[in-house]
Amino acid sequence: MNLFYAPDLSFESKNYTFDKDESRHIAKSLRKKTGDTLYLTNGFGDWFEAEIITADPKHTQIKILSVTKKAQRPYRIHVAMAPTKSNERFEWFLEKAVEIGIDEITPLLTRYSERKKINLARYDKILVSAMKQSLQAYKPQLNELTRFDRFLEQNFDHTQKFIAYCQADDVLSESIKSQPNILILIGPEGGFSEEEIQKARDKGFKTVRISPNRLRTETAGLVSLMTAHLQMDNLQPNKKQID
Repeated sequence: MNLFYAPDLSFESKNYTFDKDESRHIAKSLRKKTGDTLYLTNGFGDWFEAEIITADPKHTQIKILSVTKKAQRPYRIHVAMAPTKSNERFEWFLEKAVEIGIDEITPLLTRYSERKKINLARYDKILVSAMKQSLQAYKPQLNELTRFDRFLEQNFDHTQKFIAYCQADDVLSESIKSQPNILILIGPEGGFSEEEIQKARDKGFKTVRISPNRLRTETAGLVSLMTAHLQMDNLQPNKKQID
């Protein structure tokens, strides 16, 4: 199955025309024809089944046959992480995080950050590609590069807040409770400064170890994400009925 992304589609949409790039992909690469079925999402949970009316490499047109709303997880995970010096490693994190399941990503600019500029448009394309590949109906929220101090100024009420710290006594897997929102801060290759750790503590963040091993930044991001999923799934009161 191929999934297509059409952010301007709404639940009430009846027809849609793909742009030139997508039309060429559908008509030329996938060799789809009039009458074939396509599946689309707008990234907001709406899942569309459609029929091709015109399979044209310049403007493929479809008719919406049905639309359903995909259920969301009963919890939300937000990872704020300093982009790695190697842009490929951070892009790899973005791709895999979407495949695993993430709701929000904030690139952080910290004291020891080695990458201080990012290509947000490119990152967004990676999220879309990973969402389509993993057949998900929700596109994660991608925020702009944000300075650490400014990030801490935000209101994170009703959120479990953690900051990765190698010297922490507590571990992430034992610290997550059944509160529906989780926020995890991951530092750059050089880690967070002691001043940043203290500022986060002052804002209610709990210092935690992600693993007994020293992990690369992108690995720590994925391990923390997977840990949050496993713990939250185990804490769901109706887990047996869902399974």
